[in-house]
Amino acid sequence: MPYARERAGIGDGQLGLLLLCLGSGSMLMMPFVARLVSKVGCRAAMVAAVCGAMACLLALAVVSQFSALVIFLLGFGACVGTADVTMNLQGSMVERGLGRTMMSGFHGLFSVGTIVSALLISVLLGVGFSPLPAVAVLVALVLLLLLALGRQMLAYGEGAGAPMFTRPSRFVLLVGVLCLIAFLVEGSMLDWSAVFLTTVRGVDISQAGIGYALFSVTMAIGRLSGDWVVPRLGERVVLLGGSALALFGMLVAVLVDSQWVTLAGFVLVGAGAANLVPVFCSAVGKQRVMPVAQALSTVNAIGYLGILMGPAIIGFVAHLSTLSIALLLTGALLLFIMASAATVVRGS
Repeated sequence: MPYARERAGIGDGQLGLLLLCLGSGSMLMMPFVARLVSKVGCRAAMVAAVCGAMACLLALAVVSQFSALVIFLLGFGACVGTADVTMNLQGSMVERGLGRTMMSGFHGLFSVGTIVSALLISVLLGVGFSPLPAVAVLVALVLLLLLALGRQMLAYGEGAGAPMFTRPSRFVLLVGVLCLIAFLVEGSMLDWSAVFLTTVRGVDISQAGIGYALFSVTMAIGRLSGDWVVPRLGERVVLLGGSALALFGMLVAVLVDSQWVTLAGFVLVGAGAANLVPVFCSAVGKQRVMPVAQALSTVNAIGYLGILMGPAIIGFVAHLSTLSIALLLTGALLLFIMASAATVVRGS
């Protein structure tokens, strides 16, 4: 994004609009993913989404017109949204077929992919690659993985007779709102942890990213171990305990005036929030009121509102009060997940 901003010569307002395009493209596509999967199958939808995302990513590395950036970001977001829903559907089908919990591990590997790709691109840019060759290396790696493993994906999801739209059930809407809260907490770490460290805790700006780095690594570890933890503790305990731990971490990070304690609080937030969304996806995959693909599309679309609107809402509350209060209010929303844990488990 900094390179695209420099090429296009755009200001903060236009950059904000570009960032909004990514999530908007995902949300606009998600309602149609279930129909696409029912027509062409999971494997074909996933391959098309990944290839489309890679093509858009290559274009984003070179285009300089603002209108072109908007178009390709919308396209990239649509492909990512399609892949997101299809991956969760694949995971749900594998869980049901094997009769055991696996969703946390799938989401954990998603986190690992995020960390590895960010490090890879950063290293390539750091040693002198321009954006296009750096992105081309990542695209080549992704396409090699797709070529090697794509045939192992399950070909089809639900049958072609599934209706294009189904009215969301109350349970699916509830889980969607809970996902929104979980994504809002994750987004608060992504967008505001560094700002909090620099403006409130006095951390040097060059070191401010360590808070989100610790949060991300902890979340990845928590998800990779989730397939062992969730069956042993149970989904209700994971939702209750995870939400309570994340809330405690947020309270510690904000209320204790210490840089090290704040970082420890961010670690607790990552550990607590790690397996919330995987449990929600598993619960939606087990319900039988809605077709699973449409239910997952609905849950993902609602959850993405937390990613899209969350940073702006937190910023607005911080403007009216303080960033500390805004983060505390975000953490307080986890009480709703704790209150709904039993309903999620019963509904699944």
